[in-house]
Amino acid sequence: MKQAIPVLFAAFLIVAGLPAEAQKPTYKCDNNHYTDTLADPKAQGCKPLEGGNVTIVQGPRPATSQQPVKVAAATQGNSAGNPQGNSQGGQRVDAGDQRARDSDSRQILESELKKAEARKIELTQEYNNGEPEKRGEESRNYQKYTDRVAELKANLARVDSDIAGIRRELGRAGGATAAK
Repeated sequence: MKQAIPVLFAAFLIVAGLPAEAQKPTYKCDNNHYTDTLADPKAQGCKPLEGGNVTIVQGPRPATSQQPVKVAAATQGNSAGNPQGNSQGGQRVDAGDQRARDSDSRQILESELKKAEARKIELTQEYNNGEPEKRGEESRNYQKYTDRVAELKANLARVDSDIAGIRRELGRAGGATAAK
């Protein structure tokens, strides 16, 4: 047993002293093409890379449609689905249906505006002009407190921009509460 340890140690030193297999140089060619299997890299316009290995991760390829795109054939004259007689590819929406859709979208925008304004009031009270009340763990760790203050400030700015965006959309939709 005592002889086995020096023999193993000597074998380890011999293996560790062997030169490692030389790594092939990696070349960067035009169009961000990397390779290590070129016979004459300079003839192909490639330059050797220095400083280690190169790892390339390819992203997903865009999906290609296997089915042909259906194109709506334009019809002339008065057809069954087109009482106006025009040759538009899309369907016409009845004026009453459009008014109902517009009304629904205005109601949704107004409810979102009310939610955003309520959230702003809540955040403003918690923010307390940049000096919110400290919580239990924040009295011992001031960094947590400053992080929370910064997060509250960012949330207030985000809610302000949300409110401005909703008001712009209401203005486009002809809403009554667009300008406050």
